[in-house]
Amino acid sequence: MFSKMPTTRYTPEYLHSLIHESDRVVIGAGSGLSAAAGISYSGPVFEKEFSDFIEKYGITDLYSSSFYPFKTPNEYWACWARHIDLIRYRTGATTLYGDLLSLLDGKEYFVITTNVDAQFEKAGFDKSRLFAVQGDYAYLQCSRACHDRLYYNEQMVKEMVSATKDCRIPSSMVPVCPVCGEPMEVHVRVDGYFIQDSAWDDAYQRYRDFIQKSLGKKTLLLELGVGFNTPTIIRFPFDAMAQNYDEFTLVRINKDQREYFSHESKAVKMTSDIAQVIRAME
Repeated sequence: MFSKMPTTRYTPEYLHSLIHESDRVVIGAGSGLSAAAGISYSGPVFEKEFSDFIEKYGITDLYSSSFYPFKTPNEYWACWARHIDLIRYRTGATTLYGDLLSLLDGKEYFVITTNVDAQFEKAGFDKSRLFAVQGDYAYLQCSRACHDRLYYNEQMVKEMVSATKDCRIPSSMVPVCPVCGEPMEVHVRVDGYFIQDSAWDDAYQRYRDFIQKSLGKKTLLLELGVGFNTPTIIRFPFDAMAQNYDEFTLVRINKDQREYFSHESKAVKMTSDIAQVIRAME
């Protein structure tokens, strides 16, 4: 059984030993993992790629640009298309995600993530062991969820980016639902119209099955860069599992929100940079 209060100093070596000793590993990943991998929603790359939007609208980062009150859908989609193109299509598999996969070699694992950048998929993680709860930038859906089909958007996005002039796309390119005629949206959970299709349901069931089959086995819950935007998806359930199952050990790595660690959790809390921790285990 894993010790809940190990006397060993919490180091990358200690984490490596936990992974080695575990029968199964559940990774819970938030935006902090992609940030550690070098995918930044602000800073020099953003300032270069979105200089025209920054100058015209005063947007300060990609996250806030998602909620900017553009006056027309032409402007809205010009910004979103460039956003999706940069993060989802032009950004390849990062080294950090590949290193994380290498650490799991030979292990039974499952990943639950709120990230929508498909970095796990790009790095070669088994798609049948992934549950992207909040969606994927690569798809569009009806904004009113009149039907549950998702539409792969790469060609559309590339065409929008190429056609953007003065921070606008042509009206003919603004996507509308082919069924009801309402606007389309990026398949990212922002409201009650987020589509949970059969693929989403299947991934959710595989995740639940994995947790169920982990009961009674040495299971490591490895939480990476998960904050408090949506704590009910990963953070609180991981806390509960660590509390309720003696065979489960929770390791929580979060550099930026160290003051928010739950006093009730039995988590091993590491406030180091995720990339440094994983690199040190290679």
